[in-house]
Amino acid sequence: MTVQKASVCPLDCPDTCSLTVTVSGDDVLAVRGSKVNPITHGAICAKVANSYPEFVHGPNRLRYPLKRIGRKGEGKFERTSWDEALDTIRDRVGAVIERYGSQAVLPLNYAGPHGMLAGDSMSLRFFHGLGASLLSRNPLCGGIRSAAYAGTFGATPGTPLQQVSLSKLIIVWGNNATVCNLHLMRQINAAKRNGARLVVIDPRRVKVAEQAQLHLPVRPGTDVVLAWAIAVELERLGGLDRAFIDEHVLGFDAFMEAARGYPPERAAEICGVELDDIRTLARWYKQASPAVIAWGNGLERNQNGGSGLRAIAALPALAGKFGVAGGGLVGGAGHAFPKTLDKLTRADFVPPQTRTINILDVARLLLDDYLEPPIKALFIYNHNPLIVHPDQNRMKQALAREDVFVVGIEVAMTDSMAYADVVLPACTHFEHADLYAAYGQQYLQRAEAVIPPVGESLPNTEIFRRLAAKFGLTDPAFRASDAELMDAALSSDDPRMQGLQPSRIPVDRAIKMQYGSAEPILFDNVAPRTPSGKIELLSQTLGDRYGAILPGYRPLVSRYPLTLITPASDKRITSTFGGLPESDATPVLEVNPDDAARRGLSDGMWVRVWNDLGEVFLPLRITTLVRPGVVCSEKGAWLRTSPNGQTVSALAPTHKADLADGACFNDARVEVQAR
Repeated sequence: MTVQKASVCPLDCPDTCSLTVTVSGDDVLAVRGSKVNPITHGAICAKVANSYPEFVHGPNRLRYPLKRIGRKGEGKFERTSWDEALDTIRDRVGAVIERYGSQAVLPLNYAGPHGMLAGDSMSLRFFHGLGASLLSRNPLCGGIRSAAYAGTFGATPGTPLQQVSLSKLIIVWGNNATVCNLHLMRQINAAKRNGARLVVIDPRRVKVAEQAQLHLPVRPGTDVVLAWAIAVELERLGGLDRAFIDEHVLGFDAFMEAARGYPPERAAEICGVELDDIRTLARWYKQASPAVIAWGNGLERNQNGGSGLRAIAALPALAGKFGVAGGGLVGGAGHAFPKTLDKLTRADFVPPQTRTINILDVARLLLDDYLEPPIKALFIYNHNPLIVHPDQNRMKQALAREDVFVVGIEVAMTDSMAYADVVLPACTHFEHADLYAAYGQQYLQRAEAVIPPVGESLPNTEIFRRLAAKFGLTDPAFRASDAELMDAALSSDDPRMQGLQPSRIPVDRAIKMQYGSAEPILFDNVAPRTPSGKIELLSQTLGDRYGAILPGYRPLVSRYPLTLITPASDKRITSTFGGLPESDATPVLEVNPDDAARRGLSDGMWVRVWNDLGEVFLPLRITTLVRPGVVCSEKGAWLRTSPNGQTVSALAPTHKADLADGACFNDARVEVQAR
């Protein structure tokens, strides 16, 4: 007998769709969208609909604890018991702590599942209680955008996604919406039916650009210059809202002084866009109300990423686009939820003077024989670092160290798990209960298990409960149930919870985050939560933390002539689902016809793409979708797709962005030649 059960998509995507799962006995047969969440309203991406049943039940699923019997990276394991696996971890990690201290232990995790429990709840309680080194995760992705948003507006929600449908002008900036933000498209299409204009700013003519009245193919890393130029043109057109600026904006004069160094004429040359297009966009933006900007993570992946985001965030402030439904900036959705993360993760357990390690530095530090204390025990979970970190070859070398004990906790046998000494099988989200506070829309959802755990797999929370017990952590916090963890994750007393305890949210309901029974509208029912209480174009907070009191622009100099961008795939969520047959093929490299002709390249041939960090062999697709000087290949493919064991992450640099010490994937500069 088949039954339909409610669930929620947990993957690293802003949409967080509500799901209906068809189950027969212990098997997931089909996954489709449900209408519980009115934002996602029954529509889900093809990758979730097509891939989840095999991801849960297919041959790459981890079902039992494993111990390594071959060389690191070889992928040879044998089955073991939970007791033996946990005893081995206790003994090996205990020996590391005895010799080097507890900070020689490091968690290495990121955003595989976005459930609040599976993501980081009992896991961080365990590492905090153990006294392990802390990990700064946001620099890998999202941290630059979060810092830019918070530095400008503070911890306050921006324009709700559903209000995009009310806009008269929508600017999609660095957001491959059809692949990464599907339900933004529903709102765009509704707005267009009511006469709205659509502008897309992206170095690649992504699918959403095909529907736009205007596409600006900006050079990667120059978005700050383009935003400055729009501000300057708004000033020339009389499009600055002086009354709003005087009352609600801090740093206007300093911001505009920087911007005036990049008028549209100069910006057109730097950004590689048409002068008339800059002027047209500024004119449309001045005239339209409401007007909204919907940005994406593509903007942050370069050394000027924070500056670009801040300059873009300044535009609705300068033009007075806030205060009305459908106006402003779609962002900061995570601030809409009454989270109590310190209570959830028990930050009070962290010993004084515990060091914090940037996630981007893990490979380098694993190889640093002079680090004090060294990293000698690594727990990899919710993450596939070998595929998603910059400088892949260095990560491979680091994980191969025989003197570093690696614990892997995963759903599937990934390329990174092949380097683990012990692998513990984790449940998918279909096998445990969790809470889902989205980062792209403002609805809170809860899901329960729809099938029992596959094989001997366990939820992350239970795995770390058992680890805590093995390591002698006796505080009741380490025995908290999943329901207790849910209730620690959010404040049930907050009016936004509508009188519900987090652990008791019905699974057939999505809780809309509201302020005084209304959706948040900046400068109507919510306000900036900055030190000044204003929109801070000049941020002393960012100045003190990163030396970036104002946005700035630094041209990237390289002896390699082509910029490699690595956007998301329509087959994977970063690297999740990369082990399935749909991702067997090697991703193509898209090259503009002008760049191909200069190099004597022809469509369909295999090419070598290289820089000082590595080389990747890819089939060539010649297309006008990418602008001259830019080449493009999708991220997240696994090593089996590569003829030489390197993917595009091998070409990504390790230098840091202007905010959050974040990753600069789109600063990869390469050359291409026939293989």
